[in-house]
Amino acid sequence: MATVFSSPHKLLSSVGTVLDNSEWVEITQDRIQMFADATGDHQWIHVDPVRAKEGPFSACIAHGYLSLSLVNLFLPQMIEVQAFTHAVNVGMDRTRFPSAVVVNSKLRGTGEIVSVEEIKGAIQSIVRVTVEIEGADRPAVVVDTISRYFPE
Repeated sequence: MATVFSSPHKLLSSVGTVLDNSEWVEITQDRIQMFADATGDHQWIHVDPVRAKEGPFSACIAHGYLSLSLVNLFLPQMIEVQAFTHAVNVGMDRTRFPSAVVVNSKLRGTGEIVSVEEIKGAIQSIVRVTVEIEGADRPAVVVDTISRYFPE
């Protein structure tokens, strides 16, 4: 269940807040293939299970950008901000891919609010999202997401 903030201004006192975890998502070969088709990245290590079996991970791995794109799925499961007219995704900083995601792994998002400030009539937050791999010591992705909320 998402950590709820009743208004963007409530974020101002939330630095250091650890957010609820997202649900687990399985990274199937079909999901990897659909991402390859959508992006045109058909490198064998992602889409050729026979060749990948002989590769460095002994199986296909997800695209790093596939793992990163799931942050868009995980964020609303982790944080809910209410009472704004609109919000924009400003971007991201410090994106890292510490570990490969082997096919059939499960991923989830964890998060912490690391910065909040008022900018041009809006409240901007930076949430550090860590995409964990079930049972692994190292995460798949760590990224600082930047969101801007315009209060009602």
